[in-house]
Amino acid sequence: MRLPRTRQLSMRVLALLLATLAVGLMAIGITLYLSWQLEGGGAAINAAGSLRMRTYRMALTLEHYASTHGPQLNARLREEDADFRQTLDLLRKGDPRRPLYLPDTPAVRQRFAEIEQDYARLSRHWFLPIESGQRLQDWQAFRTDADQFVDRINDLVLSIEQLNTRRTLWLRSSQMFLVAMAIAGAFAQIYLMFLLIFRPLERLRGGISRMTEKDFTVRLPVESRDEFGEVQHSFNRMADRLEEAYGSLAQRVEEKTAALNAQNGELSLLYDVVAFVNRPQTSQNLCQGVLERLVTWFGADAGSVRVIDPLNQSAWLMTSVGLPESLQEAEVCRRHEGCHCAPAREGEVVIVQMRPHPLQPQSICAEAGFLQVSAFPISAGDNHLGVITLHFADKRDVSERETQLLTTLGQHLGIALDNLRLAARDKELAVSEERNLMAQGLHDSIAQGLSFLNLQVQMLDDSLKRDATAEAQEIVPLLRAGITESYEDVRELLLNFRTRLQEGDLPGSMQTVIDKFRKQTGIATSLKLTGQGRPLLADQQLQLLFILQEALSNVRKHSQATLVEVTLHNDTPLELMIRDNGRGFDEAEMARRAERHVGLNIMRERAERLGAQLDLINDKGVSVVLTMQRAAVTQGEGANV
Repeated sequence: MRLPRTRQLSMRVLALLLATLAVGLMAIGITLYLSWQLEGGGAAINAAGSLRMRTYRMALTLEHYASTHGPQLNARLREEDADFRQTLDLLRKGDPRRPLYLPDTPAVRQRFAEIEQDYARLSRHWFLPIESGQRLQDWQAFRTDADQFVDRINDLVLSIEQLNTRRTLWLRSSQMFLVAMAIAGAFAQIYLMFLLIFRPLERLRGGISRMTEKDFTVRLPVESRDEFGEVQHSFNRMADRLEEAYGSLAQRVEEKTAALNAQNGELSLLYDVVAFVNRPQTSQNLCQGVLERLVTWFGADAGSVRVIDPLNQSAWLMTSVGLPESLQEAEVCRRHEGCHCAPAREGEVVIVQMRPHPLQPQSICAEAGFLQVSAFPISAGDNHLGVITLHFADKRDVSERETQLLTTLGQHLGIALDNLRLAARDKELAVSEERNLMAQGLHDSIAQGLSFLNLQVQMLDDSLKRDATAEAQEIVPLLRAGITESYEDVRELLLNFRTRLQEGDLPGSMQTVIDKFRKQTGIATSLKLTGQGRPLLADQQLQLLFILQEALSNVRKHSQATLVEVTLHNDTPLELMIRDNGRGFDEAEMARRAERHVGLNIMRERAERLGAQLDLINDKGVSVVLTMQRAAVTQGEGANV
């Protein structure tokens, strides 16, 4: 609240200072005026006193001129008369360039007027006749008139001096008044400062000192309505608040401690559940562990976790703790509608208290002896996966913070369940893709070999029925060769299926594949490694190894080569080349049978997985070239070549 200006201490102090300043300026102004008057009166005394000397000088000059009538004396007489009249005119008008003026009193003005009249009379009676050439007849009368004129000038000077004496007394009195006023003002200001500022400050300091010593009973008297009064009033209000706060401090500390312990417990539960759901485990164990922690933490008498079947919108029991069999297999708990917990399946929090009503049948939860049921959704993003249900035999208040905690835990459980589903789908997809590649490999090798054997067996059977022994003998070597080739294909496929790649073991694994190929075929095969690029991921290395195995298998089946060179250049870009010196291939025939070349298609699919390009170069043999840019190579950290 803002105080009125009349009550503000600053306005009162300012008014006092302004009043003191006004009185001091007025006294100083009077002193300056008196000193100005004294200085002007002193100059007038000097000017008027000079008239006496000028009078005697003119009289002496006039006597000499009366006796000699010299022209120089005449000029001198005129000059002295002009100086005398100029001095009279200066006294009459004053001098604006310096303080010189006659005091403006009737007595002084009267005497000055008489001097001007006497000088005019002396000029007419004595100066003008003598100047015109007449002789001075009565020297004694002339001197008497001159002495009387000088006496009048003395009276004027004396009256000015008396007036200056009184003004000097006034000036001293004014100076003494200034001294007295300065002393009195200093004492008055000191007293007022003590009364208005220092004493309230001392009381405020004492109150603060007592409050520092935890004496919250201290109060300050409010003696004024200015700023200090407002400060004292505010101090008293603060003391009231502090006394009240300090009195309830222990209780509030206990409340805050209890709230802090509850929050720490909730955080511990949250961290425990989060750490638990991130462990590798089955969905059954996952739900069981989370439910047991929630039942223990909230003191529930029973609990359950149900997951939603998205096909028929049913909620199937995943796990339970302390739940009666009547609730475990209850049909109403499975349906989307008809159950108290049904809204939780849509993402809502449900807290239901079972209150028996004589006109309405009891719910299945009330029949089981539960008074309250709390259900919370299990969700992953916008997908609602299930419901966590806690059953209480007595009423249990669930706070908003606990509701948020349960909702958060339901989200973590939902994310963990969703991750398990995604991992299972990824594994299923990977198995499906690998089975597809296996089927293509079987079709390209064993299926075609078995088809050839089937055809040869039919021809053999026909030859035996016709007793064509010669034809049968020609077919038997073909059957043996087909069986041997199919056996080699089976061994090669089994070798590919059993291939495992340890981290950082790509060069060793490539060398092992090449050594087995060399032993099986007798074809000279070499491996050359160049480049110091960044490492590949483990999956990329495995795909690279499978492409090498498939390329070597094609060399064994079709090339009739005697030399194979394998080069891996790990740089930008990465390049794998398998080159043989065989017979090459017919490009027109290759294009015509492109869809039936399963092995080549498998290599191209693996290259697509790597984001690489696979090329065949038919020049004095066949070169299989795999080119992969570094952006596709460095998809992760920590893999090794």
